[in-house]
Amino acid sequence: MNKAGSNPFAMVDEGPKPSDATVFPEDAPEAASAPHPSVEALRDHFGDAIVAHEVCAGDQHVVYVDPARNVEILSWLKADPGQHYDHLADLTAVDYGGGRPIQVVYQLWSIPHKRALRVKAELPLSELEIESVAGLWRCADWLEREVADMFGVVFAGHPDPRRILMPENYAEGYPLRKDFPLRGRFSRAEQTRRALRQNPEDDYFPAEMGDREPQLVASVADDEDDESEEVNHGD
Repeated sequence: MNKAGSNPFAMVDEGPKPSDATVFPEDAPEAASAPHPSVEALRDHFGDAIVAHEVCAGDQHVVYVDPARNVEILSWLKADPGQHYDHLADLTAVDYGGGRPIQVVYQLWSIPHKRALRVKAELPLSELEIESVAGLWRCADWLEREVADMFGVVFAGHPDPRRILMPENYAEGYPLRKDFPLRGRFSRAEQTRRALRQNPEDDYFPAEMGDREPQLVASVADDEDDESEEVNHGD
C-alpha cells in the first residue's frame, strides 16, 4: 500500500507542495552577483552609450545600449579579442505594451570565451528604426525580417527587407505587438473577403499552377454582398 493509502490519486488531491530549497547551491547569490567582464569593458569603451545593465534569471547579464550606436557597439563586441562574440544565438524583439518602447534583443555567445551576453536597444513607438546587423552575422538576415514582420521594426540597410512570415499584401498590422487585437484588425467577414480575392499567382509558381484556371470564388462573395445589401434596402 502506498503512503497516500489505497487511493493512487490522493497525492493529486493534496495539491502542490513547496519545493525543497536545498536543491539550489548555497553559493548561488554570490554566483549571480559575479561581475561580467564584458559589462565593464563596454562602459569603459563606450561611456554613456551603455544606458543600463541588469541581471536576469540569476546569471543572465543584460546590457542596454544607445540604439543609434548599435552597429558600432556590436561590431566591437564581435571583433575585440577580449570579447569575441562570434555567434548571434538569437535576434528578436519584446513589446511590453502600454506605450512603452519596443526592445530589440541580441542574444550573443562567445565560443572562444564560453560566455553569453544579452544586448538590448529600446526604440520608442514613434521611431521604430535601427541599423541592420546582417553584415556582422549572416543569420541576422532572416531574424531581422521576422522582427520587422511581427513588430514593425525597420532595419535600415538590410540587404533583403521582404516579408518572411506574412503575405506581402498583409494589412492588419504586426501580430506580436500588444496593441494587435486577438482576432486581427479586420472583421471575420473582411478577412474572408480579402482571402477570396487574393490572386493565386501571388502565392504559387507558374509550374505549380500548370494549366489550371484559378477558381473565381471572389465573385461569389461579391454576389452575397449584393444580395445582403438588397435585403437591407428592402427592409
